[in-house]
Amino acid sequence: MYQVDLNCDLGESFGAYKIGMDEKIIPLISSANIACGFHASDPLVMEKTTALATANGIGMGAHPGFPDLQGFGRREMKLSSAEVKALIIYQIGALSAFVKAKGKTLQHVKPHGALYNMAGKDEKLAMAICEGIRAVDEKLIVLGQSGSRMEEAANSLGLPFAREVFADRAYEEDGSLVARSKEGAMIEDEEEAVSRVIRMIKEGKVKAVTGKDIPIKADSVCVHGDGEKALKFVEKIREAMIKEGIEIKPLSEMRKA
Repeated sequence: MYQVDLNCDLGESFGAYKIGMDEKIIPLISSANIACGFHASDPLVMEKTTALATANGIGMGAHPGFPDLQGFGRREMKLSSAEVKALIIYQIGALSAFVKAKGKTLQHVKPHGALYNMAGKDEKLAMAICEGIRAVDEKLIVLGQSGSRMEEAANSLGLPFAREVFADRAYEEDGSLVARSKEGAMIEDEEEAVSRVIRMIKEGKVKAVTGKDIPIKADSVCVHGDGEKALKFVEKIREAMIKEGIEIKPLSEMRKA
């Protein structure tokens, strides 16, 4: 029996600006990566998102990013290790309070956007992020790319690590995501996205943007909640997983299995 987590980046609205279809997507997934106020979100959005996640019984994780609301956290920033560690602690702390208020426990941490991509290749940055996570709670699961610097940093600090794959993103041959600025970075065809996900889970392989098969390991599949076809992607991927005998479970429950 295959087991996998199905996660989505959520709670990314801000004030009067609504992003994503959280109310429709949350019932279909098993874990939510919830923005913590730096790249997106605000206290009311965090309150609403944690309430929705709690009502649907899904795992909740902090989704910390660079302090860049205007750029949605997708612009690279150069910060010291001390700054990165502090901003990770700060954002986890903010979301943890809302989760605790619901009588629940924070499940995982997944960096957002540029912070995620940079940490996948930058050992120093990855270590600063993981040190921030460990400073809050060494039981928190770190969610990141398989074979990345984040995996290495988490392992070196004794943090549990879950390997994430993406349903709607193309891969470079080195296993990193194709930059959004490049053509072909996003997988827009639902059927292609579904077949890629099933292959990543069952065969441990994915076709890179160059056409070459590369190895990949999937503990959790990420579907984005802010795309034009986001809801269709989630519905079809979930349906295909069930049809293929793949059990969808939150990361915390998979760890107990």
